[in-house]
Amino acid sequence: MKNIFAVLIAISFAITIFSCGNSNKKKDNVNNIISDSISPEITALNTKIKADPNNADLYNERAKLLIEKQKLDEAFADIRTALNIDSTKAPYFLTLSDVYFALGKVKNCKQAIEKSLTLYPDYADAELKFAELNLYFKDYKKTFDYIDKALKVDKVNAKAYFMKGMTYKETGDTSKAVSCFQTAIDQDPEYYHAYIQLGILFSIKGNPLAIDYFNNALKQNPKSIEAKYGLGMFYQENDEYDKAIIEYDSILSIDPKYKNAHYNIGYIYLVYLKKYPKAVKHFTDAIECDPKYAEAFYNRGYSYELLGDIKNAKADYNKALELKPNYEKPIDGLNRLDKKK
Repeated sequence: MKNIFAVLIAISFAITIFSCGNSNKKKDNVNNIISDSISPEITALNTKIKADPNNADLYNERAKLLIEKQKLDEAFADIRTALNIDSTKAPYFLTLSDVYFALGKVKNCKQAIEKSLTLYPDYADAELKFAELNLYFKDYKKTFDYIDKALKVDKVNAKAYFMKGMTYKETGDTSKAVSCFQTAIDQDPEYYHAYIQLGILFSIKGNPLAIDYFNNALKQNPKSIEAKYGLGMFYQENDEYDKAIIEYDSILSIDPKYKNAHYNIGYIYLVYLKKYPKAVKHFTDAIECDPKYAEAFYNRGYSYELLGDIKNAKADYNKALELKPNYEKPIDGLNRLDKKK
């Protein structure tokens, strides 16, 4: 579940209008206009919806993609249209719950999940949706309870084991977390998120198996910045700096504004390779991506200090302090510069 709360959008639309079944009245379905520029998948669904404007499944699918793109008002309009066409489909209410959750409307989110269960009492996906919600609020007992309910309905459920792994991870039991993520992969060899979590957990241990897990994630999503960043960090922390830079550069070929990749390359040049002009360049790139990046200002300042450029070093230390008051490193840097005077 993506735990990103968007700015609340004022939408006056009550969940209660979905409680009725299909009516014989002619439906006034609006062919919601969505920009083709969002993604190729959206473009394909736009075409299908134009050809079949009363197909509720298409609106539901587009709503799910729009949630991923954080286009929440458009997603809300789509799932509303799907439910206007057919209010008897339990999965539509789970999509609605995702929209409400992203909007910070937790009460409405719960109501939507409950509605899906009234339509389909043995609905494992709805139980897992409740598990996700309770995991977000760190109620681990309820999380496990809902996962167990889902597994009673469907014993071979990769998502249930993934959720159980996430819960164990949050409670600090990493060995059980690893076991659950591996079970999820056994049940679904294409489970991208399980590979990512295993990559992270094995990286923490410094275990080279992390590389295999991140690479398996990349087989599922070749442009995964998450997997590439995980690989870069593993190589960086295990002294394989050239490989780390290759991974970070690969990220920047996908997203030139990914500030952490710029920053990490700068850090490698500063701390490990002692190539200070290159460090300055990459910290500057990170600052251009995020002008409030205090750590990048500090490290660029330190690079300038090591190059003997006292004026620019002092300016960057002061900027880092302006952005992050009481930040100890630039304070120490300014004290060093004063002593040099």
